[in-house]
Amino acid sequence: MQILRHAGTFLRRTRLSQTSTRSLNLQEYQSKQLLDKHGCAVQPFFVANDKAEAEKKFSEFNHYEYVVKAQILAGGRGKGRFVDGKQGLGGVYITEDKAKALDSVGEMIGHHLETKQTQKGGVLVEKVMVAESVPIARETYLAILMDREFNGPVVVASPAGGVDIEEVAEKTPELIFKEPIDIHKGITDEQCRKLAKDLKFEGDLQKKAADQIKRLYELFMAYDATQVEINPFVETSDDRVFCMDAKLNFDDSAAYRQKAIFDMDNHEGQDEREVEAHKYHLNYIGMDGNIACLVNGAGLAMATMDIIKLFGGSPANFLDVGGTVTEDQVYQAFRIVTSDPAVKAVLVNIFGGIVNCATIANGVIKACERMNLSVPLVVRLEGTNVDEAKRLLRSSGLTIITADNLEDAAQKAVNSIA
Repeated sequence: MQILRHAGTFLRRTRLSQTSTRSLNLQEYQSKQLLDKHGCAVQPFFVANDKAEAEKKFSEFNHYEYVVKAQILAGGRGKGRFVDGKQGLGGVYITEDKAKALDSVGEMIGHHLETKQTQKGGVLVEKVMVAESVPIARETYLAILMDREFNGPVVVASPAGGVDIEEVAEKTPELIFKEPIDIHKGITDEQCRKLAKDLKFEGDLQKKAADQIKRLYELFMAYDATQVEINPFVETSDDRVFCMDAKLNFDDSAAYRQKAIFDMDNHEGQDEREVEAHKYHLNYIGMDGNIACLVNGAGLAMATMDIIKLFGGSPANFLDVGGTVTEDQVYQAFRIVTSDPAVKAVLVNIFGGIVNCATIANGVIKACERMNLSVPLVVRLEGTNVDEAKRLLRSSGLTIITADNLEDAAQKAVNSIA
């Protein structure tokens, strides 16, 4: 996760690192509400839960052109497709015809949108956002991120916006600009002007862009954000600057002082297992394999997934139980990972430093007894109180495949379903 190769992987690494802190991720319409509250330039818009609500709101929403956007927590909506809906319709639809815009609302809500960032089968669209479409002359990219390497916030900017920023970073790294911000001093007017210039805004538009950058940074700090991403950050043909698409993330550690923000989380479109795991302070991300992984530590979890792949298997999830796991959390983790019907084996890989291996062993035993686990279970334990943990597993009477090291564990997990 710490590999840095140009700004594209810089952003990708940052997003992965946020997984271990269970960042709150808001829908676009919620992010735009916060932007508007902070004086950032967004188009007029409304949100609808169904076609009838949209029709009512359309009666007072008159513009030259409309953009209808499916509200899911995934990028690439414009190039996405509805797997159980109208063919040829993506998650972003632009039209001058109000009737067609209204029809597209009904064609999106209640259907599953699949993009390059969703699981196979897509995500159910429960809301759409309808906004005024503005005359875009040029698209740029702007993001403010909290990054350890710079020990604080960093602004990442590119004049090549509206596209996959990782692709820009890989093919044209000279178009990626990074500006570290002193968290004690805050962003300066000079830095804002420099970034606006890097984004190739000119004349009066450069001043407007610099003002927007400053407002976005103030929002970033005011809400304890870990990411504010605007893609695209646009210049219009009538000389305005807009934040066209917004993605905001917040670290859960800020929840106690940002209650209003965290109360906005309605879990729409999220994997039910991820939501359930969050309740028990577990880090879970579902994948498309068949070997469930229960591991302590994000780094070890990623290494476990890699070595499963190395031996020809496929991980079903990323699940980090953390360093202060309890027996009940172990049970909940088992319950969550085995709720995936694709799971054919479970691999427990614990390297106990802070974690007491005996706690894991007791949790595994109780989970197996309560759930009547029917798939092969491979357990590798090492570290604190490991001898007692191994004794508990041996005396449990359960069919548990033990392993001496990570390589052995991965091989046994793959072979158990071969």
